[in-house]
Amino acid sequence: MRRPFRRQLKEAYDERTSAAPARIAGIGHDHCRRGLQCPRSISVEPFGLGDYLTWGAFTYPVAFLVTDLTNRRYGASMARRLVVVGFVIAVALSVGLATPRIAFASGTAFLFGQLLDITVFNRLRRQTWWRAPLIGSIIGSALDTALFFSLAFAGDPDMSGPVDLFGTTVPLWQSLAIFDFSVKMLVALVALLPYGALMSAILPMEQAEKVAV
Repeated sequence: MRRPFRRQLKEAYDERTSAAPARIAGIGHDHCRRGLQCPRSISVEPFGLGDYLTWGAFTYPVAFLVTDLTNRRYGASMARRLVVVGFVIAVALSVGLATPRIAFASGTAFLFGQLLDITVFNRLRRQTWWRAPLIGSIIGSALDTALFFSLAFAGDPDMSGPVDLFGTTVPLWQSLAIFDFSVKMLVALVALLPYGALMSAILPMEQAEKVAV
């Protein structure tokens, strides 16, 4: 009986994860669906993970990479404005594309997760280059995951059936949230590669101004 419930989660989460990079860039939901149709629709069933993930779980953390690069180049204030603008546009365009509960959970989790990432990144930006993007993304992803899954599925009988997780019985939505966050941490580590590669091209604001002079 669990498979339909997990499919319900994946359909809802796919809608969310496929829109994430566009949301951070302030691009319309429809454009994002076209641009990320492949990761949105392709299942990870061939790898034995069809009941837990789709490729959308791997693409969603790209939003944190975009946020961190914006924060690095233009500062925390500009990054926050970009997140809020993207959030407002996405909410407006999501009407009719998701249930009110899913839309509220997705928007709330995205907004607060991204804002926390910006705050953490800003406090660590002068330390070793990898600390700010990695720690900011992990902490922001933790809040994003906790908010989304609890607001979207807590108390839902279809998503609260007991499942075994490392010898402990937990509701289905909590098990899926843990698996989802694990993937986000992995992607946060991998995202250090493009972040590090772009550091010389995307200079902090004060350094960019010196170079321009």
